[in-house]
Amino acid sequence: MAKSVPYAGGNDTTRGRGFHTSYRPPDPAGDLADLGFRGEIDSPDPVGRGIHGAGSPGPGRGPQFRGAGPVKVLLIVNPSASSVTARTRIVIQKALSADHRLEVATTTRRGHATRLAQSAANDGMDLVVVLGGDGTLNEAANGLAGTDTALAALPGGSTNVFARTIGLPDDAVEATGALLDAIEAASIRRIGLGAIGDRYFLFHAGIGFDAAVVEQVERRGGLLKRFAGHPLFIAATIDTWVRHYDHRQPAFRVASRSLGETEPTDPAKGVPGVFTVCLNTDPYTYLGTRGLSLVPEATLDTPLAMVTFRSLSPGRLLPVFAGALGIGRATAGSSSSIDVRTDVVEATISASRPVPWQVDGDHLGEATTLSVRHEPDALDLVVPLASAAFG
Repeated sequence: MAKSVPYAGGNDTTRGRGFHTSYRPPDPAGDLADLGFRGEIDSPDPVGRGIHGAGSPGPGRGPQFRGAGPVKVLLIVNPSASSVTARTRIVIQKALSADHRLEVATTTRRGHATRLAQSAANDGMDLVVVLGGDGTLNEAANGLAGTDTALAALPGGSTNVFARTIGLPDDAVEATGALLDAIEAASIRRIGLGAIGDRYFLFHAGIGFDAAVVEQVERRGGLLKRFAGHPLFIAATIDTWVRHYDHRQPAFRVASRSLGETEPTDPAKGVPGVFTVCLNTDPYTYLGTRGLSLVPEATLDTPLAMVTFRSLSPGRLLPVFAGALGIGRATAGSSSSIDVRTDVVEATISASRPVPWQVDGDHLGEATTLSVRHEPDALDLVVPLASAAFG
C-alpha cells in the first residue's frame, strides 16, 4: 500500500496540515466489489483505464482540463463527517487514482478545507473533490471561488443537500462512478454563488430561526451529530422553537433588489421577518428522500431567491411545508405569512437585536446587519451527466 506523507502544497499557512497519498495503478476489484460498486472494473493497463459507472461512455483518459494527460486532483476528506468510513475512503482513492494524478488531504479543524482548496488552486491543481458534508464542501468552494480550479462533491455527510441537488447518488461509492463519468465527459459548468459579506454559499443561507437550530445542533455535535442525523435536527428544531429563539415578533427587515430594478435597497421599506432563507438553488434541504422545495424555479443558472417568514405559527407553516415536501397543495408563494422574491441580486438584513445566521448548514454567529449578494460565474463545478440543477 502507498505511504501517506504530509501534503506539501500551498504556502506556510497550509503546508503540512493535511496528508496526501500517491498511488501506482491499482487493481481495485476486491475492495470495490465488496462495497457493492456497480460500475465496470477495468484491469490496470499503461493508460490507467480505471473505473466507470453504469451508463459510462466507456474507458479512457480524463478530460483535458489544462492540457494533455491525466487530471491533477486533490481529494479533501473530512474524516469526522457522518458517513465517511475508512473503507469507503480507500475505495474512492483507488477509483480516482486509476485515471488521474491524485493527492489526498484530510481536514483537522474548521476552516481547514478552505486553506487546502486555496493551496490546490495556487499549485495549479485541475480539480478539488470533497468527500464530506455540506459544511466541508462550502469551505472548499470558498477557497476556489474566482479561480480556474474546479470543484466536485462526493456525499459524506448526513444530508448532503448540494450533492443530491446536482443529481449525485447519496452513496459515496456510487457517486464516485458518476463523478468519473462527468470528469471523462468534461461536464463542467461555471456557476454563480450567493454571498453574505465575504462568505460564499452554494445552496442556501439562513438568518434567524433555522440558524438558531443549526447552532443547537452544533452545540450537541460530535458523535451525536454523526450517528443521530435527522432525528437530532428534528429534536433541535422543536427545542429551539420552544426555548431558544424568540419567534413571537419579527426581529429584522429584509430589503432586496431584483434583476431590472435600479433603486438601492432601503431597510426601512423591508419585509419584516423572524426567519429568512436566501436560496442559490432549490430545494432548501432534504427530509429523508424528499426535497423541501420552497422556490422550484431557483436554479444554479439564476440569481438568488429570498423567502421571508413573517410568522412561525404552526397553523400557517405546516400546510406550506407539506406542500414543499410534495404531499400538499400549499406553496410558500401562496401563503400570506411568507414573502417570496426571485432573481434577487442583492439584499440587506437589518435587525433590532443580534440574530443568528448560517451558510450551507454551518452556524457563523450573530449580527444586526447582513449584506447579501449574488456573485455570477464564480466557480467551476463538475456536474453529473444530465443534471437537473440547471434551468
